[in-house]
Formats: sequence, C-alpha cells, structure tokens
Amino acid sequence: MDFDALFNTQLDALREEGNYRIFAELERKCGQHPRARNYHEGQERDVTVWCSNDYLGMGHSPVVIDAMKAAIDANGAGSGGTRNISGTNHQHLLLERELADLHGKENALLFTSGYVSNWAALSTLGAKLPGAVILSDELNHASMIEGIRHARCAKKIWRHNDVEDLDRKLAECDPDAPKIVAFESVYSMDGDIAPIAEICDVAEAHGAMTYLDEVHAVGMYGPRGGGVAERDGVMDRVTLIEGTLGKAFGVLGGYITGSAALCDFVRSFASGFIFTTALPPAIAAGATASIRHLKNSPFERTKQKRQVARLRAQLDAHGIPHLDNPSHIIPVMIGDPVKCKFISDTLMDNYGIYVQPINYPTVPKGTERLRFTPGPLHSDDDIDLLVDALSDLWRQCALARAVA
Repeated sequence: MDFDALFNTQLDALREEGNYRIFAELERKCGQHPRARNYHEGQERDVTVWCSNDYLGMGHSPVVIDAMKAAIDANGAGSGGTRNISGTNHQHLLLERELADLHGKENALLFTSGYVSNWAALSTLGAKLPGAVILSDELNHASMIEGIRHARCAKKIWRHNDVEDLDRKLAECDPDAPKIVAFESVYSMDGDIAPIAEICDVAEAHGAMTYLDEVHAVGMYGPRGGGVAERDGVMDRVTLIEGTLGKAFGVLGGYITGSAALCDFVRSFASGFIFTTALPPAIAAGATASIRHLKNSPFERTKQKRQVARLRAQLDAHGIPHLDNPSHIIPVMIGDPVKCKFISDTLMDNYGIYVQPINYPTVPKGTERLRFTPGPLHSDDDIDLLVDALSDLWRQCALARAVA
C-alpha cells in the first residue's frame, strides 16, 4: 500500500481549503524581543513578532536568563530522568513551593507542559474518582478535551461561559457522584474571560469541584500575577488551578496547584507525570526567578496593558474589525482562510511583520483570524506600522471595515 499517497491526498485537501499550515523559520535573538531573524529560501531578514505567547518578554529577561545560567553551572543540563526513578531535583521543589504560594494553595505539581498537565490531571481525576462526571465548557482547550476523553468517565458539555446552563447540567447529575467543573479563565482564540465567581457559586451549590485552566492569565492578571482568579479575589474558592510556565513566565512546563492531598493523588496515579522525564533544573530555576520577579514587579503588566489599549484604539480608528474582549488577546477577524493566509504572508514579505494565520481546526471554518498579542516591548512605532499595513491589505482584499 502506498501510504505516502494516502498522506498526500489529505494534505492536498488542506491546501485546497486554505488550511495547510506553514511554519516560519525564526531565530529569536536574546534580548531583542519582539524582533527575530527569519530564514526563508536562502535569505535572511529581521521581522517583528506579533503573535508570541511570551506575553511579557520574560523569556529574554536577564532575571530569568541569569538564573538559568547559574543553574546550568550548578546542576548540569538535564534532570536525569523521571522523578519517579531519578528523584526530585531541589529546583523542582523550589518552583513548586513558589507556585503554591502564587495561587494560595497547599501544594503544586510540575509537568513538562501545560498540555500534559491538563491531560494528566483531568484524565486521572475522571478515571480514579468512582462515578465521576466532568462538566466541560464547550470552548475548552484541546488538552482539556483530550484529558476528559482519556478519563473514560461520564461527561457533559455546557455552553460557553453560560452559568445557567452549567446549573442545569449539574442538576441532571447524581447528587452523590463526584462532579468536576472544568473551564478556562482567558480563552485564547476569542480572548473572553470566564465569570469565575459565578461558576464557583453554581459548583459549590452542587458540591462540585472546580478545575480552572489559567494558562493565558498567569503572570498577566492580579497584583502578583496569579491570574484572573487572583484579580477577582476567588483563588481560595477554586479547587484546582492549572497553569503554564511557557507563556507569560517565558520558559517551559505546566503545573497544577491545589490541596496537598489533591496534588499527591495526581502525582501517585497520573501516567503523564510518572513516566515522563522531569524538566531540566535550569528550566525550573528560570521559572522560579520569573515568578518571583512578576510577583513584585507591576511594570511589565502595566506597559503591556498600555500597548494593548493603543493597538485596539488604532484598529478602531482604521475600521479594522477585532473582537471586543477584556483580555490582552486581540483577534482581528477575516473569515476566509485564503485571505487570512494571504494577509499573513504579505505582512511578512512586504512589511517584516510576523503573525500566524489562525484557521480550522483551531477555530471554526468561517471565523479565520489573525491573533495579535501586544507586549510591553512593542513600541508605538511598531503599532503604527502594523495598523497601516493592515489598513492597506484590508483595501487590497476588499474586506469590510468596522463602523466606529
């Protein structure tokens, strides 16, 4: 059987739909964020990155880099294996204590990525709690969906951020069944924010635990960067808070926080923890330094919010449609995969602006978009150039303008 022919048939279909993805070859230069070097067909050029999840530029912070260099010198490059076999490195425990303090919880548990922490924690909770039911927001991330699927327990999908629908779905469950309400704080594609307090009200009324994914919020919201739950003063009401070290904190890894018993339960049963090589100690040290810095420094968050507001105002002034949301994520809506890719390619080729097109299956067909994440290191001139370029391309593509 010609397997390559089978592969290429489906790849060709993606190309015809305009949904085939091409990844730019970028080299991010230390200390120059959001600038990067783009390598394309034997040529090199500098570009400005507008879609990075390193929201605050902490991946280039001397605070983080110096901590990682010191840990490399002290501990070497790797962790030596799984924590189950090779033991827990001291840097892992320092980081877990820092994370538990950040979220006001008894304990924390590290994973190799935010995807793995969601997959491992949700699959373990659903599989190991007898008769469990997981109630999932319909727009939850793929990692949460995958974890729920692998739990092989009962599940219910509730309408996005619809507290009344969640209440109805919980009322349908066996009152004695363990119930887990799984949702996110900031949804990365639309940039909207969950009503956490109201969700907790409903969950508590039905005796359900709450599982909150804060990956796009940690470092970004709250007086110490603890996320939207910290900003809203409800961290103590959330049973489990999950987050990432690979976005605003600038490094790599995922984690959960909660009671000592909850974290020990996941540690003891989750295959995604037990059988995975632990994070290198230098990564853990860099994350610890980043979290400590952002707990005490409002500068990065304040400057980032300013640039978000400035970009939104400029888009409005030029009639470029974008989703109105209260977060740092600015989705510019195009609604056509071919035009979305054309605009992305032209921004790179003609303006030195890199933003990846977002298309199916990440978002539903017909809602294709460019997703911009302004950071504290984007200058006012960067914003002006971006909006002028978008305005020109809007005209070329005969796309509708938003009414001011």
